Amino acid sequence: IAVTAHITPEKFYVEACDDGADDVLAIDRVSTEVTLTVKKDVPPSAVTRPIYGILGTIRLVAGTYLIVITKKKKVGEIFSHAIWKATDFDILSYKKTMLHLTDIQLQDNKVFLSMITHVLSVDGFYFSTTYDLTHTLQRLANTSPEFQEMSLLERADPRFVWNGHLLREFAAQPEVIISMHSCSINGKCFDWLLVSRRSCFRAGVRYYVRGIDSEGHAANFVETEQIVHYKGSKASFVQTRGSIPFFWSQRPNLKYKPKPQISKSVNHMDGFQRHFDSQIISYGKQMIVNLVNQKGSELPLEQTFAKMVNSMANGMVRYIAFDFHKECSRMRWDRLQILLDQLAEQQDEFSYFLQEGTFRSNCMDCLDRTNVIQSLLARRSLQAQLQRLGVLHVGQRIEEQADFEKIYKNAWADNANACAKQYAGTGALKTDYTRTGKRTQWGLIMDGWNSLIRYYKNNFSDGFRQDAIDLFLGNYSVDEVESASPLHVKKDWKFLALPIIMVVAFSMCIICLLMAGDTWTETLAYVLFWGTASFGTFAIILYNGKDFVDAPKLVQKEKMD
Repeated sequence: IAVTAHITPEKFYVEACDDGADDVLAIDRVSTEVTLTVKKDVPPSAVTRPIYGILGTIRLVAGTYLIVITKKKKVGEIFSHAIWKATDFDILSYKKTMLHLTDIQLQDNKVFLSMITHVLSVDGFYFSTTYDLTHTLQRLANTSPEFQEMSLLERADPRFVWNGHLLREFAAQPEVIISMHSCSINGKCFDWLLVSRRSCFRAGVRYYVRGIDSEGHAANFVETEQIVHYKGSKASFVQTRGSIPFFWSQRPNLKYKPKPQISKSVNHMDGFQRHFDSQIISYGKQMIVNLVNQKGSELPLEQTFAKMVNSMANGMVRYIAFDFHKECSRMRWDRLQILLDQLAEQQDEFSYFLQEGTFRSNCMDCLDRTNVIQSLLARRSLQAQLQRLGVLHVGQRIEEQADFEKIYKNAWADNANACAKQYAGTGALKTDYTRTGKRTQWGLIMDGWNSLIRYYKNNFSDGFRQDAIDLFLGNYSVDEVESASPLHVKKDWKFLALPIIMVVAFSMCIICLLMAGDTWTETLAYVLFWGTASFGTFAIILYNGKDFVDAPKLVQKEKMD
């Protein structure tokens, strides 16, 4: 639907360009009141511009802002319903001037605006004006007549409505990742879709949001649905991923891999039970697939998870642990078939839409290892679906259909990249296997490069990213009259002094090596002195690593655990 915004100094008027529609949404820029009026009430002097929807409103230091969609791209259709991706946005201030702000307030407002812009710049805002993207086919099939009569906003699954805080009076904008393809096998055309819905509950970035909250919401929870549509018949296979569902953290501290810490001061079973109660209500039986290492710092997480599943003693929840890195070491990725064989009987029991249960996969980040396993489980389900629908002949395998196989692998790799960018800040690792079916040397090099970028972002920019998400989702609300902004945190003297001392000492060490003294003993003494100073300073910085990383400022870190 085309939408027109008419802007005057007093009001925003939003008009849907439907044939015969006369209603216009009027938003008062002073009182922020939202009312319905008619076209003839729009002043001729209004500045008119096309938009494609309203994301919602947010209150910052300078007052309220209206966020609108200014560009969209059609990604395809689901059962004849157009699906759009919002590709550009504009943030319009209700206030006509900033003269009422101090210099500090102006600076804070600029930072908050850059946070909102950052969230909007991350791919993943899709919408449809006629189809509910937040629900799986199975949930949509099991609905009442009352549900069908509700507006898309009223009936949307709140877990996946990322602008829920912003909209209040407006329309829902789910954060999903969609890949849509019209495919052909044996001359039979069918639609194949991959939809990942990212939960906005306990949302955040990799190292600052782990585990669950007291309500049982898991970090980086994503529901992934694979849909096949052929000659009016529909088939769907749903899987979920989410952080290990008890209370643990893994704060960045300049080390390449910070040690995970399991909380000793809380009752883990309450949140754990809530998480699986919710999973069973939403998806039926649960098969947990835990892919973390069964040695080193990840071992306590695996042991605790297994112990808690046993303690819960729920017949609807089963557990299997598979040490992905150990089993697939030295490029032996064919050993993933061991896990698939172990899960085959359970997968046949769960079946597909209508599904009796789902696989809940996890690794540490629920990104790289998890995505590989999910793509393999989804392929096994798709094989059965396409045979039942009559697309594949008896004895034919998906792997033999070269054109479709390429589409399938690339879509799952793109899905992995989209999930990883939102949580870890880079594309996924191990996507060479997802795209080609084998591990490559180039893939290892790219994984190393992405790991370096992740290290930098996790330590030096993730505090800002976490703050941006908390602001966008309403976990933090800006107070216009707040005197002490949380953005202004005084840094300890050592934050500036120690890095400078380290750089100077290291530079002097190099200079002494290049400009040798009168004797080798004199040169050695200088090199040892400055080398010891630089190494010692580096050790102190590493020991106090948590003071040197970019930490979130808006929501207390302790509240996140």
